[in-house]
Amino acid sequence: MKTVNASDPAVRDYTGSDAWSLTGVIARLRRVLRSSVRQEFPWESLPMAQVEVLQSLAEEPGMGVSGLADRQRLATNTVSNLVQQMVTAGLVERTPRPGDRRAANLSLTQSGTEILAAWQAANDRRLGHALDRLPEAYQNAIENAVPALAALAALLETDDQTQNRDQARQSGTQP
Repeated sequence: MKTVNASDPAVRDYTGSDAWSLTGVIARLRRVLRSSVRQEFPWESLPMAQVEVLQSLAEEPGMGVSGLADRQRLATNTVSNLVQQMVTAGLVERTPRPGDRRAANLSLTQSGTEILAAWQAANDRRLGHALDRLPEAYQNAIENAVPALAALAALLETDDQTQNRDQARQSGTQP
């Protein structure tokens, strides 16, 4: 069973606190997590875009397509097509929004909930196995970094929303 330490070239390349190192390691981590879980979930059975929709709807049930598009930072028509595929697959259900027959609230079906739980369990196993092989100091550092990384993500999202709103005002369109 392989363990990793600071002298390993795969780690050494990311020591430092600059934005480039942080971006690089996050991209690498996301890529390897996504590909490693594919041993249990082949790409064609559950595309990553669908996983992200399932995660969003689990966190915020009842969202509409436009709210989901904003959250995923995708075009509304892209999300609409994705949602339709997921409705057809039995992962998501649409219910009419009271007072607005054109809009629908989206939520996970039982099947969508089960598939998301299985996906998350596969990720938990994969990540847990890897974390267990890290030195305790790294495990603690990662655990302690999670709240700070969440705060950084929230700050960047807020900055993006503010910038988009400002650009919409300057161009005379609504955000």
